[in-house]
Amino acid sequence: MTALIDALPAAAAVFAVPQFVPQLVRIARSGDTGGVSWSWASLTSVNNAAWGTYFEASHHTSALVPSISASVLAALLALMLTRRGARPTRRTVALVGLWVLTLIVVGLAFGVYGLSVALIAAFVVQVTPCIWRVYRSDCPSGVSVPTWVLVFGELLCWAIFGIARADPRLIVLGLTGIVASATVIGRTLHRRTRRVRQASRAHSKRVSVPPLASSAPELPFRIGRAIPAWGDRRPRSWPVWRGLRPPRP
Repeated sequence: MTALIDALPAAAAVFAVPQFVPQLVRIARSGDTGGVSWSWASLTSVNNAAWGTYFEASHHTSALVPSISASVLAALLALMLTRRGARPTRRTVALVGLWVLTLIVVGLAFGVYGLSVALIAAFVVQVTPCIWRVYRSDCPSGVSVPTWVLVFGELLCWAIFGIARADPRLIVLGLTGIVASATVIGRTLHRRTRRVRQASRAHSKRVSVPPLASSAPELPFRIGRAIPAWGDRRPRSWPVWRGLRPPRP
């Protein structure tokens, strides 16, 4: 059992190393950034760098690989979003810079313990812009569901590892990440399914069904009358021929 617990950071690394690859590939191919938050990508890079510092000071060397890989790939994602037109405002950049400064000050003033306490709130700060963006977007078409499935798997491993090691910081990190990733996945799939249904309904309304052609040919005269319907109107004294009467005016 102890061996399985010790293997959880390695399992988290398996989920974390390719975590942002599906999101990067999706944006690179389609260029669609709908529902993807620049603040989330930048804060993920910053917070994972801080987690790497915490793991190094806590002698969890096996946890350095997922934190470093997530930090680098999240930074690449933020850069790609900037180049694809999802440029942040000055206020957003200032807030992210303020958060970086806060982590540095807390780490220098209170050491590893103070940094770990700040990192508990860091993940809430990290995922809030993403959840807000997904809920505000009509169709989060740029969000990669496989990325958030990998996030779910990684943080599930950290939650179990934190429970086994009685580490409240990792427990809060894992449980918060599980709830956040499940929320993003559910909201994204719900919005996409709804959008597909609306598109199919609109398409079905635009398609017009041609009327069925009548099997009987259209006759140029009225049935049971000797004079064509569009012909000259004859007086009522018109002689009856073969039992057929002329059309009435």
